[in-house]
Amino acid sequence: MTIASRVEEMQRGTAGRLPAEVVAQFVKDQAELDAAGTPAGAATPGAAMPDGDLLDAHGEPTTLAASTAGKPAVVVFYRGAWCPYCNVALRAYEQELVPELKARGATLVALSPQKPDGSLTMQETNELSYAVLSDPGNQIAGKLGILMPAQEDTLKAQRSLGLDVTAVNADGTATLPMPTTLVVDADGVIRWIDVHPNYTTRSEVSDILAALDSISS
Repeated sequence: MTIASRVEEMQRGTAGRLPAEVVAQFVKDQAELDAAGTPAGAATPGAAMPDGDLLDAHGEPTTLAASTAGKPAVVVFYRGAWCPYCNVALRAYEQELVPELKARGATLVALSPQKPDGSLTMQETNELSYAVLSDPGNQIAGKLGILMPAQEDTLKAQRSLGLDVTAVNADGTATLPMPTTLVVDADGVIRWIDVHPNYTTRSEVSDILAALDSISS
């Protein structure tokens, strides 16, 4: 199954569970993100992959370079453990992408701005074998130019569902990265970047592998 088909299946299963006004706000938000598209300043292939002071799922300091250990890497930015679309994608990557990366001598790292306990929840709930790290303050995501503007009406709709993004983000803000996947070579150079302004969509496994394979072709 593609990630898109998994998302469709999830949406069918949750249809009717959310208040109509909340759904309307989320649909409006997604349409505006689609219209705005990828930020003009987003990173492009050929640029060096930035790094920052990250935290692992247990709150220990680390860096992206330490996590990739000089291997080609797929780096995935997601919003948080609270995001159902993120859970669908990261589970799919564990099942379908990780084995292919191992065969190619590459690694997978997932980053979000949430606190380490959120990273641990994401890792344990979805039984993820790869590194799930916290990017406090969106250090790396900000350098890549992939930050999503926070809309007050959307934040209000989220709070009505019991979600306060400022409480789960490590820096206490509501700023989130656009779901983004990068293929980075062993020298730390970005070879492929796929930014998804609409957070209901994700990079498909087949596209990621094609990008990774192009490095050695």
